[in-house]
Amino acid sequence: MQITLKDLGFTPFFAGQVPENSDLSPFRITEVHRDRLSALSPDGPSVLTTKLPLQTSDFAVGDWVLADENAQINVVLERQSLLHRRAAGTQASRQLIAANCETLFITSSCNPDFNTARIERYLALAYEAGCFPVIVLTKADQSDEAPGFARRAGQIDARVPVLTVNALDADDLALVASWCGRGQTAALVGSSGVGKTTLTNGLCGRDDDTGGIREDDAHGRHVTTSRALRRMQNGGWIIDTPGMRALRLEEAGDGIDAVFDDIARLAATCRFSDCAHESEPGCAVLGAVEAGDLAPDRMERWAKLKREDIRNSQTLAESRARGKAFGKMVKAAAKDTHWRRKR
Repeated sequence: MQITLKDLGFTPFFAGQVPENSDLSPFRITEVHRDRLSALSPDGPSVLTTKLPLQTSDFAVGDWVLADENAQINVVLERQSLLHRRAAGTQASRQLIAANCETLFITSSCNPDFNTARIERYLALAYEAGCFPVIVLTKADQSDEAPGFARRAGQIDARVPVLTVNALDADDLALVASWCGRGQTAALVGSSGVGKTTLTNGLCGRDDDTGGIREDDAHGRHVTTSRALRRMQNGGWIIDTPGMRALRLEEAGDGIDAVFDDIARLAATCRFSDCAHESEPGCAVLGAVEAGDLAPDRMERWAKLKREDIRNSQTLAESRARGKAFGKMVKAAAKDTHWRRKR
């Protein structure tokens, strides 16, 4: 079926970035590989290559780019939103999750996989990126406790819609799809085994393989191994992502404060501006805990996320600084070698 740039989500925000009389064509990135990028345009699927100094790791699924007649990317358009985290492992690097999404579907199951702290992390990710979060509780048909899970999810953030769904039910799928209309884009995040692939299959009319869960702890097996932009049957777009064992937030301070806005307001009234909320006199946060107005475990989750975000952000900033310094050293050495040879 023929699609237009508007169908792909090419809004005036992106169109305004294309130079007048440009001979470059816009493409939307659908998959990121080690040595190439898959993309879509009104002419259909394409394979694009990068132009130094850009590398494929600099791109996220959902990005808009401008490429020349040789299918080489010349320009990456400014993003409206970007979901990112500190990459897994010991390496200090940022991992791009998805770009230019209006909605973030945060999936969890109506079983022991449900985890309040994990959902709070995803909410912080959404708010920091500028995406509208929707909590989707799957496998509602397999649990008599689905209403209880929905109440618990609703208590995390009253502003966020909570959907309890059977991913094989047409009406439930239509309800989920209603939060991402034609030409809009949603990303789907959550742990392995919560039913993301089943949900994507239903929304997109696909039949990709799905995996089960371990009965002893409700943890799932990885099915989706890479991110991909797929068209939903209602004309919207969805980016399915692999299950995340760890979502390490970085540069997400505003998003964390948005999730814990009640605590953030309290912290702003502490006696000292640099209050660590541990034992300082005049700490409004500790005062609220002592008065019974703030649950201690909620305060601890907020403090933990704030500390982690600061630590990860500093580590990545230091890594980038070292990389820049090393690059300057290499350039200086190359320049010195060049002049020595000329002499």
